[in-house]
Amino acid sequence: MSLKVAIQMDPIGPINIDADSTFRIAEEAQKRGHQLFYYTPDRLFWEDGRVKARGWPLSVRRVKGDHFTLGAEAEIDLGEWDVVWLRQDPPFDMGYITTTHLLERIHPRTLVVNDPFWVRNFPEKLLVLQFLDLIPPTMIARDLATIRAFKQAHGDIILKPLYGNGGAGVFRLDPNDRNLASLHEMFTGMSREPLIVQKFLPDVSKGDKRVILVNGEPVGAINRVPQVGETRSNMHVGGRPEKVTLTPRDLEICAAIGPTLRDHGQIFVGIDIIGNYLTEINVTSPTGIQELERFDGTNSAERIWQVIEAKRAE
Repeated sequence: MSLKVAIQMDPIGPINIDADSTFRIAEEAQKRGHQLFYYTPDRLFWEDGRVKARGWPLSVRRVKGDHFTLGAEAEIDLGEWDVVWLRQDPPFDMGYITTTHLLERIHPRTLVVNDPFWVRNFPEKLLVLQFLDLIPPTMIARDLATIRAFKQAHGDIILKPLYGNGGAGVFRLDPNDRNLASLHEMFTGMSREPLIVQKFLPDVSKGDKRVILVNGEPVGAINRVPQVGETRSNMHVGGRPEKVTLTPRDLEICAAIGPTLRDHGQIFVGIDIIGNYLTEINVTSPTGIQELERFDGTNSAERIWQVIEAKRAE
């Protein structure tokens, strides 16, 4: 089976080909004989009932500094393609949300991965609220007095933007901290969005586990260990990936959330687990598949394409 595959992603030039999951997905697609087309989100548009994009035919190769070739620029009707990958990074702002509305108009006739309706309605830090028995004490709030009461109850907390990503804007406020009001002033001055507050989990010093799920089934995990003196373990901010196995608790969490992901078209998902707690469900642009493949040989990209090809064969 040869599929016509369009990839909506951030600019391909600066990516790290040894870490970028979209590159690995494209590489595997090319290996399987699929035709690739690349465009950035700003080049997606609707016109006269058609969802279109301006971009380029794409070929990729694992050569640093020379990892892609673009064909002649072209305008395509995405409704005539087999698969569209929704793979730009957050922030999950109105620009991002608008792309989900546009792509929803061609799905599922064109298979959009992940399902854009549920990407829009399953933000990473909000979907976890459906699984109260799996998450640490958590609050979504904007009011300073309300957040202060949560901090007083739990002492040591994590404060972060509700729609952020990559560890940006994540702060730990321990019992002796005096910066809550200043941080609240800064965040609320930047946007009208609420904040997310969670009880600090000391187990983060042992790592923040990223578990990869494909069509609701766990395929493996990596552990992301923060640098000394750092709370955040995201690889964007220097977290160190390590080989790790799935524990019975990890599998319990996956079994609890897997059917929801599968039933709502979330084919490629990365969840975050600290200790015994689920902290995020990443459906927008999860990462980690290259590290997982290096550590234990698990080819998540192959499994992803097997699922997609089976859905297209239907």
